[in-house]
Amino acid sequence: MAAVLGSLALLALVFGVVNLMRPTGVLGMSDRGRAGWWVAVSSVILMVAVVSGDTAPEDGRPTPTTLTENGRESTTSSLPSETTTTTMGALTTSTPPASSTSSAGATTTSSRGPDPQPDVFGPPVAGPSGDPAGRLIPSAEVATVLGITDGDTIDVVRGDGSTATVRLIGINAPERGECWSPEAARVLEALASAGGEIGMSIDESDRDQFGRLLRYIWVGSLSINEELVRRGAAISRRYPPDTALAERFEAAQDDAMAAGLGLWAPDACGPSADAHLRFVEWRPDAAGNDNENLNDEWIRIQNEGDGVVDLAGWGIRDESASNRFAFPSEFTLIPGEVVTVYSGCGEDFGTDLYWCSLGSAIWNNDGDTAFLTDPSGNTHTSRPYAP
Repeated sequence: MAAVLGSLALLALVFGVVNLMRPTGVLGMSDRGRAGWWVAVSSVILMVAVVSGDTAPEDGRPTPTTLTENGRESTTSSLPSETTTTTMGALTTSTPPASSTSSAGATTTSSRGPDPQPDVFGPPVAGPSGDPAGRLIPSAEVATVLGITDGDTIDVVRGDGSTATVRLIGINAPERGECWSPEAARVLEALASAGGEIGMSIDESDRDQFGRLLRYIWVGSLSINEELVRRGAAISRRYPPDTALAERFEAAQDDAMAAGLGLWAPDACGPSADAHLRFVEWRPDAAGNDNENLNDEWIRIQNEGDGVVDLAGWGIRDESASNRFAFPSEFTLIPGEVVTVYSGCGEDFGTDLYWCSLGSAIWNNDGDTAFLTDPSGNTHTSRPYAP
């Protein structure tokens, strides 16, 4: 429309100018005053047409507005768009649209990448372990956190006003004095801080041999036991018969190990060793009564690297962390060599070493994990066992 109006105005302007310059009466104009009026009107119409054409593109869409902020340009438009692109220097990023709500009330969310790793020392947030704002399971006993003992033990005030010490079941955090023990306690404090309200649920056993309550701990529907494992602050450990959530905890541990979180960071306890050692064979269940046949229970480690490894300061432990083996000083493995560590007693010879556990087996026949630790205390490698 603006183009047609401009063309007519242009023709009218030419017509008026010609009559203004030519003798009176030529081309239909009786005097120059009337021709001047014609030129003025047609000029105004032409200007309006030109301005309209500049501000309204032919496709009828609104023109994007260019904004300048801190010397950087970004272009915005009132039209809906699935992706907004922002240019900042040489870096260009595309941001997917935010969630939107339809007229029917249903919420739709754009696709995105995988969930980010949890903030190890951050407060409880909704995720695979549950939602702290969710509904507490009906069977849970409500209690108030009195204080944190370590990464898997808390003191609580129960509903009747009595106090109790609670051992979180299905997990095992580093003991006091061990690598990552203070950090594990910090994680638990972040998840279930003193003065906060929690839920406690039972599995099969009520108390352990020390009189502590054995419980799963919840904030909303978030499993604190599972979240500690998911953040790498504790390891998953089966404590039969209390194994109702064992598979959840083991899956959380796989995620933490894959991400190198907490205890699973290569340098969690200090500089990591430059070595390539691996558990290659394991006999955790000896023939007959394990406690009476300790040297039929053993584990083997191979040096898969290219250099000689001095194993002084290295160690092996089980899930309970109560069974620990320290390699003798000046013990080395050449490339490709395998060392066997027997649970019973004997005289070390060559690559046969003896843990010398007295009277009881090392490895749990109901399931266990072997950990190889380097001189700094880092977990160099591990191997799970399930019957």
